[in-house]
Amino acid sequence: MISSIVFVVLLGAASWLFGRNILRIRRNILLGRDVAINDRKSERWAVMTRVALGQSKMMVRPIVGVLHIIVYAGFVIINIEVLEILIDGILGTHRVLSFMGGFYDFLIGSFECLALGVLLACVVFLIRREGLRVKRFWMKEMTGWPRSDASIILFTEIALMMAFLLMNAADFALQGMGQDHYITAGAFPISSVLAGLFDFHAIQPSSLILIERICWWFHIIGILAFLNYLVVSKHLHILLAFPNVWYSSLKPKTELANMERVTGEVKSMLDPAIAPPVASARKVEGVEMPERFGAKDVFDLNWKQLMDAMTCTECGRCSSVCPANLTGKLLSPRKIMMDTRDRLEEVGKVIDAKGKWEDDGKGLGSRITDEELWACTTCNACTEACPVNIDPVGIITDMRRYLVMEESKMPGSLTTMSTNMENNGAPWAFAQSDRLKWTE
Repeated sequence: MISSIVFVVLLGAASWLFGRNILRIRRNILLGRDVAINDRKSERWAVMTRVALGQSKMMVRPIVGVLHIIVYAGFVIINIEVLEILIDGILGTHRVLSFMGGFYDFLIGSFECLALGVLLACVVFLIRREGLRVKRFWMKEMTGWPRSDASIILFTEIALMMAFLLMNAADFALQGMGQDHYITAGAFPISSVLAGLFDFHAIQPSSLILIERICWWFHIIGILAFLNYLVVSKHLHILLAFPNVWYSSLKPKTELANMERVTGEVKSMLDPAIAPPVASARKVEGVEMPERFGAKDVFDLNWKQLMDAMTCTECGRCSSVCPANLTGKLLSPRKIMMDTRDRLEEVGKVIDAKGKWEDDGKGLGSRITDEELWACTTCNACTEACPVNIDPVGIITDMRRYLVMEESKMPGSLTTMSTNMENNGAPWAFAQSDRLKWTE
């Protein structure tokens, strides 16, 4: 009875904390400008099924892709077993779903095979990160917390899978001893081997019960802790990947979005009958935000761009295919997304502390340099490579628009080109009438 009360309290506290963090993340994402994304719904469902559920982009690198699918499937399917743990924890029962008979045996056996697969895959991923030191995991933005975050997740997964298998191994041995409460149920293809390896059948029942209970509590507390760690780590993509892919752009990758305000101004210039657009402002967390040309801060990005930043897995596939990054330039698309997310969280903390937004004198430019922005060729290789359809180029172009249209800041070579385009109708510094003189 006491254990059930303790379990319910832990479950309630973990659920409350998780819910609070989810609402905070939702609030932060909605700090962005509103944008309507609800067209071509059937196509969006198809893309989400292929990319998010089927992980088609992960399979570009087959070995890593298969291992990731194993971890992903294990995370989703093994957590079905958590349902039974929750019921047992609340009611004080043991293997409450065993009434399903042969199907229950199949489930437990499948969970064990998946658990072993997850454990081995995580070991391989650790070796790749810490032993082989794959280059994209050791770029300069992956220092300190970002690098530790991935290792913490992998070690946690390994510990949870070990606890699950050891719990079942002790349970299997106790079932064989005919201990009360430990009814004969389930199939244990992996844990039965562990029970024999550690000679569990020779251990006193009281000690086995202690092992089983310790592993049971460690497993469920670990899952609840992981659930709340997930929302403050890069593994938030486990939750956001599906909506992020569903809302991703269906337009050609190289098609840049026009600014409605600028488009309206041009139409008004071409047709006097069309009234010029009126600048609009919106209220965000008690403060009126002016409409800007481009993006100075996270408020000037749209909510989908902010969701992109929060969904970033920090895998580095974007930066590993970026031509600017490959040629030694400062730009790393992954860093753009990480910096945007960090700035968004920084803004969120100010709002949490003061109850409203108060300008802190910073912006996206305090983290992302002009040199990074202008190194981008807008080739969209990063967007094509991203496993969850994140679009760093949209953020980069919006920030460049702000620099040009509001700060009048751009590289000298681009200033010259723009002047030539305005005066000569071409990037070159000579008149149109002189263009064919090279043929003479």
